[in-house]
Amino acid sequence: MRTKTSILLKEAKFICLVVSSFLTMNSILLTAQVKYNAANELREAEMGVERVARYYLPAYASMAASNNEIRWVQIDLGQVKKIDGIKLLPGVQGWGPAAGGFPSRFKLEVSNDVNFEHSIMYEDYTLKEEFPDPIDKVCAFASKEVYGRYVRLTAIRLRDNKLAMTKIIVLSDGKDIAEGCTATESNPGNDSHIELLTRPPRPQGEYVVTNNPENVMPVETWKPVAYKAETPMGGVQLGDGLFKKTMENNISYLMNSFTFDQLVRNFRVKAGLPVEPFDEKLSLFWFKQLPGSEAGRFLMGAGNTLRWIENADLRKEMNDIIDVIDQCKEPDGYLMAYPKHTIFDVEYGAYTRSWVTHGLIEAGYAGNKKAFGLLRGFYDWFDQCPYLTEMLRRPRQGTQGIIPMTRTYFTPIGKAKDIQVVQQYFQENYWMKQLADRNPDAIWRYPYDRPHNYLVTGIEPYLDLYRATGAQKYLDAALGAWDLYHDNWEHIGGSLAINEGTFLYEPKSYYLRKETGELCGNSFWMKLNQRFHLLYPDQEKYVSEIEKSIYNVAIANQYGPQGIRYFAKLVDWKYGDHSPNSHQCMNTCCEGQGTRVFGSLPEYIYSTAEDGIYVDLYAASEIKYTCRNQPMSLKMKTQFPYDPKVEITVGNGKPMKNIIRLRVPSWASEKMAVMVNGKEVGKGIPGTYFVIDREWKNTDVISFTLPMDFRVTKYTGMEKGFEENHYAIEYGPILMAMVGVRAKKYDVGVKTTPESIKKMLRPVQGKPLHFTIEGSREFEYWPYFEVQDEPFSCFPEFFK
Repeated sequence: MRTKTSILLKEAKFICLVVSSFLTMNSILLTAQVKYNAANELREAEMGVERVARYYLPAYASMAASNNEIRWVQIDLGQVKKIDGIKLLPGVQGWGPAAGGFPSRFKLEVSNDVNFEHSIMYEDYTLKEEFPDPIDKVCAFASKEVYGRYVRLTAIRLRDNKLAMTKIIVLSDGKDIAEGCTATESNPGNDSHIELLTRPPRPQGEYVVTNNPENVMPVETWKPVAYKAETPMGGVQLGDGLFKKTMENNISYLMNSFTFDQLVRNFRVKAGLPVEPFDEKLSLFWFKQLPGSEAGRFLMGAGNTLRWIENADLRKEMNDIIDVIDQCKEPDGYLMAYPKHTIFDVEYGAYTRSWVTHGLIEAGYAGNKKAFGLLRGFYDWFDQCPYLTEMLRRPRQGTQGIIPMTRTYFTPIGKAKDIQVVQQYFQENYWMKQLADRNPDAIWRYPYDRPHNYLVTGIEPYLDLYRATGAQKYLDAALGAWDLYHDNWEHIGGSLAINEGTFLYEPKSYYLRKETGELCGNSFWMKLNQRFHLLYPDQEKYVSEIEKSIYNVAIANQYGPQGIRYFAKLVDWKYGDHSPNSHQCMNTCCEGQGTRVFGSLPEYIYSTAEDGIYVDLYAASEIKYTCRNQPMSLKMKTQFPYDPKVEITVGNGKPMKNIIRLRVPSWASEKMAVMVNGKEVGKGIPGTYFVIDREWKNTDVISFTLPMDFRVTKYTGMEKGFEENHYAIEYGPILMAMVGVRAKKYDVGVKTTPESIKKMLRPVQGKPLHFTIEGSREFEYWPYFEVQDEPFSCFPEFFK
């Protein structure tokens, strides 16, 4: 017999269902009623205004105690010349001394007298109302034609307590006659960089417009290059081990870091749908200034994960997010979570567009039926949109906005236009040449936006362009870039030693306390190396880079199931976690790229070829694949890196010929003996693939032990305090950390020498890869990826 309470509960559920249905229908109606005006959007974007491209290298800045101080700079043209225009290019550093600082009251004068006792007033803004801050707009003055040798800018009232300028251009018949001329200033300072006011123009000019139709290759001239190996998009199942635990942690992180409403809020706001008030506990920057990236982050992590591990809750949330994106898209296919006219704001048009694109691609490969259609609809709009001419230079870090197009091209819905748009509006020929020439300035002195690890994701597309067109110049640039990063900006252990700080990272600087080792950079580095590996699968070095990035950066930055760290700090303490419990789960770039890596771990273990398979990494797993139209499987049993023993069992319905290539890592301490069914078939040389070409029978077993040993390497970077006697230890691919297990301090070191340290290490029973140090009770060596909240150093001091 039903109780009155149960009846009331059922009635309440019915009412909720009706209300929910009404709200859903109302939301759809609201979406349909939103009116979009392309002309108004374009007008609000202020296209066609001459703007200065971002510049993060040193530029002129004269600091003052207050805005009331007077400052002047002047240029000596060398002789009397005709002047018919002057351009002031405001400081556009973004941050740093040359950001802002355009005077609010000033005058421009021309004279033949170095002291300006007699001069011609060219422009006078000293008595008028304050000159508006131009931000990035060029201030051009061409009021009259005059003759003179000296040009002086005098700031009567400053902004931001400084006078800052990217460049001053003095025009005569359209030519900059100030270039290379001597500049002086009222208040000389060693770090003001007065000489940069008249520097030569940057390789692609000073402004934001890039439009080079001559770069476009007609499709009929393309000679596509096929990969020699392929990444499995599915069919790999992980066994118990570190990779599986990492993926399980990642699923927990994805499902518990943010609510569904938080993930889709920005899309609903843009579409005019009702939303809850913004949760003030969320990061204002990562959520409000990068709208849509929070959904892209989830889709990247979930889409990758669902190719290997089925999780009903994860799949539902992924599908629900895409349903909202679909609901909120505009009639022309535009689907980003920000209005079109804001596409140049912050990093909307590059970073956020990249994340949403990556997310839709991963969701499409994970089986979502809408993702690829939505993606194609958006890029049909983007590939012909009126914003393209300013997309590389006007948003922050525009180079990160290239990879979405080349990735889209290689999906099932790709079009040639996706590649040609990159060639016309994003390709940088001067940079390609610098990279191909292995000129370090291409990396650490990139002349536009911040020169740092995000340039790696701007190099990935050049390999894609090579694959699409076959043009050698793209491959040459990518190969040169790989050498530059590997030889100049890679820490021992594999993390990248360049980042987006307010300072420059010189070649081989290897700073330890200047926020290097950003997880994003190594995520991109992994993807670049994966591309190279698939092109050249017999070159072991590319997988070696992926392996170091996985263990010593990605897994090292995972904070259990709770969060993902930003930097892989190598000394002192690990970087603060970004987990809900510490209120630091912020949707950072490294959380997004971290969850993307964790979700894709199985795809790095194997790669397949027409004649067989490559075993690239060693993790408990099973792959099912097809070779010569016959199904096969490999089941790998190992607890690597905790145990170097590996056993691989072949599975097939009938005997068949198949080539199995086993990676013999470059870190192997000696040749690796390989057994098949208990009999040695040869020894693999470190840094190569050992090839077994034979007819395989069901249950054939391959076995070997990876030759792991310690390697000791001296620190050679520029970090102060580490000039002498600081050493890193690696065990196989694993970067080790000296951990303060008793003394809770980070002044880490022991009395030893690089020659004797290996003899002093004693394995800890029951804790694989943990070692005590003979003569020390304070410190132990652990895998760096296991360190969490303990003081440590990957470069401890060895003192006598």
